[in-house]
Amino acid sequence: MNQWPDAETTLPDDGTEGALVGRVWRPGLGPSVVAVRQDGVYDVTAAFATVRDLCETSDPAAQVRATLGERFAGLDELLANTPVDTRDPERPWLLTPVDLQAVKAAGVTFVVSMLERVIEERVRGDASEAAVTRERIRELIGDDVASLRPGSDEAAELKRILVAQGVWSQYLEVGIGPDAEIFTKAPVLATVGTATDAGIHSASRWNNPEPEVVLAVSSRGEAVGAMLGNDVNLRDIEGRSALLLPLAKDNNASAAVGPFLRLFEPGFGIDDVRRAVVTLTVEGADGYRLDAVSSMSAISRDPLELVAQLTGPHHQYPDGAVLYLGTMFAPVEDRDAPGQGFTHHDGDLVSIATPRLGTLVNRIRPSDTCDPWTFGLADLMRSLAARGAL
Repeated sequence: MNQWPDAETTLPDDGTEGALVGRVWRPGLGPSVVAVRQDGVYDVTAAFATVRDLCETSDPAAQVRATLGERFAGLDELLANTPVDTRDPERPWLLTPVDLQAVKAAGVTFVVSMLERVIEERVRGDASEAAVTRERIRELIGDDVASLRPGSDEAAELKRILVAQGVWSQYLEVGIGPDAEIFTKAPVLATVGTATDAGIHSASRWNNPEPEVVLAVSSRGEAVGAMLGNDVNLRDIEGRSALLLPLAKDNNASAAVGPFLRLFEPGFGIDDVRRAVVTLTVEGADGYRLDAVSSMSAISRDPLELVAQLTGPHHQYPDGAVLYLGTMFAPVEDRDAPGQGFTHHDGDLVSIATPRLGTLVNRIRPSDTCDPWTFGLADLMRSLAARGAL
């Protein structure tokens, strides 16, 4: 691609057949909830002040389909005006498709990423030691771990053996133990959408994209829709200490979701998430290109099991949540010096795609050079009150 997306490359393979919801900044009005339809983009804020409010209805897809709204733009013109470098502030542009939901992420839910986390821990964030350690870990653990059900008796027996050999890891604990890793990825309203920059802390020298499917979950604990995500990861920082996870995961513009929230309805549901095949493309300004394909079928915990570990009697989310389901891919091929593995360069264009959800595109920049996050909850409430949407 090596360019910002247009409507054709952004939408799912079936175009606007799905119930597609997003958010748009409308000058003079502020953040607006929109429905993406065949003949354009419609503002439905008068019916649903926030995406959270829509997700709280009994049948979000049916509700948004039944709401006419105001057509105010075409998708191509919104996408063209979204990149911050060329944006005209007098015209509308796309925002992240979520608002008041808590932004959570499940870690170590795929065996390949679990092993990479173990490697990061062992080498203490030193990329030059990763290749040798990777081979050593695979010799000790073997490939059968991919078939283990987390929390099973077989997983407990493997843990006993590995502890006896002195190779147990906190990442193996959450990868094959009974409890999933669920962490806070970003503050409310801090995610970014498609056709914009995604941030990496300038102190990191070993990092990578994390292509994921992301569920929208209501306050009732029901998965109501899905989108794509990039859970940008700083391997050197997390590898130094798991206690640095907040620094590795939560930085300006480091949580990307989109391009739109596709709501569940007949013809698209959780089984489509379970069957999703996700592609990743990284294109560098230096001519570098990386292509990868991963399947959600390789996940070690069912998506709804992860939702159940996120919310329930032990933890409530009155405004719902969005949940990254875990990365399916950890690039390990050398990009620069031999033995250094993959790391991002400033300006990399990352495209994450799956047929039923479309394509999420972000340009990688240092977090301190990305558009700063300045519009918070108080701003959103004042904006909605001013337009009479509350």
